[in-house]
Amino acid sequence: MSKNFYILAGSFFVFALISAGMAFVPSSFQPGLPANGTLWRTIALFFLLLGLAAALIGTMSNLFEQVDRHGEEARRAARRKRRGSRG
Repeated sequence: MSKNFYILAGSFFVFALISAGMAFVPSSFQPGLPANGTLWRTIALFFLLLGLAAALIGTMSNLFEQVDRHGEEARRAARRKRRGSRG
């Protein structure tokens, strides 16, 4: 699950870099596109924030998956230990 969020974060970061690059391109090279540099910077900031949020969610879900995995392993080890002491 966390891999999906990492891929999403990477996509947002790529779009943020493209948008930031478009802020420096002269308006004559952008026919039909918004030529206002501040609009491109705002879009880049928006994508950057979305990418950071997706990376944070991916990191947190990875940590919670590890906690669940370790908890399950501890329960299995305790169960094996109890069964071993009975026999």
